[in-house]
Amino acid sequence: MTGLMGSKKLHVGESEVYFRNLLESAPDAMIIVDEVGEMAIVNAQAEHMFGYDREELLGNKIEMLLPDRVRESHIGHREKYASKPNLRPMGLGMDLVGQRKDGSEFPVEISLSPVSTPKASFVSSVIRDVTRRKKMEQQIIAAQEAAERATKANSAFLAAASHDLRQPVQALSLLNGALRRTVKDERALEMIENQEHSLIAMTNLLNSLLDISRLDAGVVTPEIEEFPMQRLIDRLSAEFARQAQHKGLDFSSQPCTATVRSDPNLLGEIIQNLVGNAIRYTDKGKVELKCVERDGNCCVEVEDTGIGISKDQQEAIFQEFHQVRLPGGNKEGFGLGLAIVKRLTDLLEHKIDVDSDPGKGSCFTVSMPAVGPVDKHADDPDDGQAMAAESASGLVVLIEDNVNVANAWGLLLEAEGYRVAMAASATEARVLIERLDEAPALIVSDFHLLDGSTGVEAVIDIREHYGANIPAFIVSGDTSKVVKDARPVDNSTLMSKPVNTARLLAAARIATQTGEVPPD
Repeated sequence: MTGLMGSKKLHVGESEVYFRNLLESAPDAMIIVDEVGEMAIVNAQAEHMFGYDREELLGNKIEMLLPDRVRESHIGHREKYASKPNLRPMGLGMDLVGQRKDGSEFPVEISLSPVSTPKASFVSSVIRDVTRRKKMEQQIIAAQEAAERATKANSAFLAAASHDLRQPVQALSLLNGALRRTVKDERALEMIENQEHSLIAMTNLLNSLLDISRLDAGVVTPEIEEFPMQRLIDRLSAEFARQAQHKGLDFSSQPCTATVRSDPNLLGEIIQNLVGNAIRYTDKGKVELKCVERDGNCCVEVEDTGIGISKDQQEAIFQEFHQVRLPGGNKEGFGLGLAIVKRLTDLLEHKIDVDSDPGKGSCFTVSMPAVGPVDKHADDPDDGQAMAAESASGLVVLIEDNVNVANAWGLLLEAEGYRVAMAASATEARVLIERLDEAPALIVSDFHLLDGSTGVEAVIDIREHYGANIPAFIVSGDTSKVVKDARPVDNSTLMSKPVNTARLLAAARIATQTGEVPPD
């Protein structure tokens, strides 16, 4: 191959050497074609890219560098461009390919620009071989698809694990609750209480591990809504008070007038973890849950008189399995609560702060947007607490396909004073209600049932049979999105396994006496 470039029609005059050197030094292949599509100038990079000698290209149609299948259509595109030339990429949004002399194809990107001389018009094309980039893109796409498949598989596993792992824990928790209501021997009650503590620890660890896995897998989707903060504080305060009383601590919560924009369930989990940690790491004194409106935000503060956290540990506490180690420190936790809090606050785009002094206590603050004052017509929680204190009675239809869990449910509800009628599926429930001599006061159903039916279907069937909006508890350990089908069902609540028996029975008393499921 001789000479830097060949020319068929263009004569550049005294600037020819400069022009030739400029084209030859270009990093990409360059081909200039005339008005009829014949190649007039090519540079060395074009020769190398397509495998032709320069003499083989000059004077031939540009279509010789394209696969047979696109040559005819390219003529039309070329003629259309020649009628209205402008600087632009060729085949925008299309996958362009070139063809080498040996017949092999490769992906290209081409930029077109018009070139005019006093004697003729030409089109300059800059051609880039993007084989490597396309290969990298395909590898990235393949990796993304593999990651998506892994995420879906992980989501399916988490859903199954959440349900299957929680089933035996749920049965144990229900049986423990039933025993506490039937056993009178003091020694036996002491053993039952110890058993309950172990069950609580096992439940907390299981929930924490599953929560961390779900958050890391990205399968938790916030359901943002506006709600009065006081409703969430009221729901959680009774449980916190019991936990604090068990350790001999004072627990208090201040009224909150703010309406906030958040996910009430995820925000409740944040507060539960913060207050649970405060109680765990406080041996004497108090734990206080406060709600302060500041700079347009609602700031939920959890303050304790516990062991405190040194400055050098205040970032590390939000990592998995990190626990504060100070003299007198408590080793009951797993070091997952604050890791969950951090992931949830990030997910909700809330802010988490900590202010702490070793030996004096800590204050954790979660800040979120406040959207207005509380609704003055909100339900009065005191009415519900008074009803929960009354004796239990009435018929409960229980739908559960796991025999051990169903028996445990039955023992707990009967020990509380309810009569229980049981079925294992929506189909069995339809047969069951035909034999009942009264309408149930409450329906308690697992979400996933024996024959592939769901608790939602069972609840709807029973309500239609009696023509009444019977209150319903739908229970599941499943974390998949399908369980969200249960949320829109009127006068019902979705409970996650393992269900807290005290909270369940308190809600059951309110539901059976008023005909309305209490707010979460």
